[in-house]
Amino acid sequence: MALLERVSTLIRANLNDLIDKAENPEKLIKQVILDMENQLLQVKTQVAIAIADQHLLEKKQKENEDKISEWNRKAEMAVGKQQDDLARAAIERGLHCKQLSESFRQQVADQTLQVETLKNALNKLQQKLEEARSRCDLLIAQHRRARTLDKAADAHSAIAGPNHGATFDRMRHKVLRQEAIGQAKTELLAIDGASVEDRFAQMEKEDEINRILSELKAKRA
Repeated sequence: MALLERVSTLIRANLNDLIDKAENPEKLIKQVILDMENQLLQVKTQVAIAIADQHLLEKKQKENEDKISEWNRKAEMAVGKQQDDLARAAIERGLHCKQLSESFRQQVADQTLQVETLKNALNKLQQKLEEARSRCDLLIAQHRRARTLDKAADAHSAIAGPNHGATFDRMRHKVLRQEAIGQAKTELLAIDGASVEDRFAQMEKEDEINRILSELKAKRA
């Protein structure tokens, strides 16, 4: 009955505690189901062997019961022929077969009880296995959902974290500074690029303005 004790221990195992301690809960859950399926196969084998033994014992019991009838017939035949010694030997053989028949009858009763016990254990294990399969499917789905939510939370924290805000501020200031430097360089290039002709033209223009202004003042005087 050690097999049934192992099965009972496996059935009583707390899957939640095992999952909490496991690095890979899905792998552990599948392994638990596999262990239960293996135990179920072993129990089925034990039940089949027990039933076969029961049939064998029943066959032996019937054989001895048939022998009892046969030896009784032979004893009657010997008495009819007035062979008491042969009749006594037949009676003795009949009693021996009767003793064996009673022994086999008791063994059949014990074996029948054991078969029923094994069948009940097998039915319970099959029921527990189905429950475990359904429960494990639920646990696997919960684990995957929790893992997805955890990754989503990490991603959200990474995106909305304060470090990114500071990084964006630094980049904005850097862009503004680059724009200012570019504008200053453009103004310098405009000044450096003025031609000599343009400068002389500007001087002549100013002289013309001053001459016209002097003429206006002279007329007014």
